[in-house]
Amino acid sequence: MLEKIGKYPIIRSLGKGATAVVYLARDPDMDCQVAIKLIRFGEENAAMSRRLRKLFQTEDAIGRRLNHPNIVKIFDAVVEPDQAYLVMEFVEGTALDKYCAINRLLPMHRVIGIIFKCCLALDHAFRQGVVHRDIKPANILLNDNDEPKITDFGLGLNLLKDMGMDSTFVMGVGSPAYMSPEQVKNYPLNHKTDLYSLGVMLFQLLTGRLPFRANNPATLVYKIINMDSPSVCALNPTLPAGLDPIIKKALEKDLYSRYRNGAEFAKDLSSVRYQMLEEDQIQQDQTHFERLRKVEFFAEFEDIELWEVLRISVWRELSEKVTIIREGDNHRKFGVVVDGFVEISINGRVICRLGASEVVGEMAFLHPSDSRRHATVVTLEPTLFLEINSAALELSSDEVRERFNKILLSKLLDRLREANKVLAKFGQNAVQGSSAYAAGLMPPLELM
Repeated sequence: MLEKIGKYPIIRSLGKGATAVVYLARDPDMDCQVAIKLIRFGEENAAMSRRLRKLFQTEDAIGRRLNHPNIVKIFDAVVEPDQAYLVMEFVEGTALDKYCAINRLLPMHRVIGIIFKCCLALDHAFRQGVVHRDIKPANILLNDNDEPKITDFGLGLNLLKDMGMDSTFVMGVGSPAYMSPEQVKNYPLNHKTDLYSLGVMLFQLLTGRLPFRANNPATLVYKIINMDSPSVCALNPTLPAGLDPIIKKALEKDLYSRYRNGAEFAKDLSSVRYQMLEEDQIQQDQTHFERLRKVEFFAEFEDIELWEVLRISVWRELSEKVTIIREGDNHRKFGVVVDGFVEISINGRVICRLGASEVVGEMAFLHPSDSRRHATVVTLEPTLFLEINSAALELSSDEVRERFNKILLSKLLDRLREANKVLAKFGQNAVQGSSAYAAGLMPPLELM
C-alpha cells in the first residue's frame, strides 16, 4: 500500500480500473480530502507512455476550464517519468450504477432532478468546448444531498482509444450500451453524443433496464443504429406520459432531431417534473413488496423479479361493484387479486368467484391472436388488485416473462384438472357442458 503520492498522504484505496488506481488522500495545503487517480507508465511501450503524458497534460487544461457544481473539480495533474496522477475533488457518495437495478430504483422525482442537473453540467462543458464521450452511471457520483457529480471528463475515453480499445467495453459495462449511433459507427462526435447517453441513463434509472438489450455486442449495435427504443411509460406505467417524447428526442438517431443542447433537455425535464408527486415513495414500494411477498401467486418469484413486477404493475384499491374487465372489450389487461373477492360472469350469468392470489384476465394475455374479452369481472367487496401491464411485461426481463408464463400455465392446468373432476362426477349429464368446460367457462375455470 502506497503511503504518499507526491505531497499527498494516502488514506486508503478507493478502487481500481482497467488502467488506473484511485486513492483517497489528504491535500496538506487545502487541508481537505482529495481523490487521486494514478497511472504508472510501462517501460515496454515508450510510445504509449508519451501519449499518456500528453493526455494528462491535456486533461489538466480541460479540467481547469470546467467549473460547475455538478462536475468533479480537477485541482492538479502531475506527470513524472514513471507515472502520472490526477488530483480531483473527493465526492463522498456512490456511483449512479448502484441505482440501476430494478430493486434499487430511486423515486421518479429524484431521478428527474439528478438528470436535470447533469443536463446543465453537460451544457456548461459544451460551452467550454468539452465533450465527455463516456457518460454512463458509473461515471456519475451522487452525494448525500442528491447532487450528481460527473467525473472522468475525457481522460478515460481518450486514454483507452489510444490503446485501441473502447472505454464502454473496458470500464464495467461490457457492451456499447450507452453509446450513441454515431459513436458505435465511429463517426466524429460532438456534444449531442453526451445527451444521447444521458437519455439512455434516464431510461434505465426509471425502468431498471436499458432501452436496447441483446445477447451479443453485434446485435446490440444493430439495435442502437436501427431500432426505436420502447416506450418508457409502457415499462413503468406510473410515469407521466410527458416523459415518452422527452426520452424519444434524447435518443433520436438523427443528430438534427436530437436535443440541441443540455439546457433544452433540462427545460423539457423541468416541465415534466411538476406532473409527479414530490413525495418519497420508497416506503410505499417496500410496503407493496412485503405484501406481494405473502401472496401465493408470487411465491416462486425471486426478490429481484418481484421488484420488477411492481415496476410494470399498477396497484389498484377498488371498492365494491367495480368492473375490472368487461365482456366484449378488446385489451390484454390481466392481474392478480391481492385481497378481496371478484365475480366472473358471462351474459349476466355468474360462472365463479375468485379470491386472494387468483389471477383474472390471463386468457386474453396468453392467447396469440384473440384479445376480445369473453367474460366480465366485478369486485364483490373492497378489493386490492395488482393490474399487470401486458405491454410492459412483454418488454420485461426474460426471467420475469418466463416466471409468469410458467405460473399462468400451472394455474390453467390446475383449473382444468378441477373441471375434469366435475365432469367425471356428473358423467353423461356434463357432456353438453363439455364445450363450456373446454373454453374455461365452468367453475373453477373462467375465460377472460
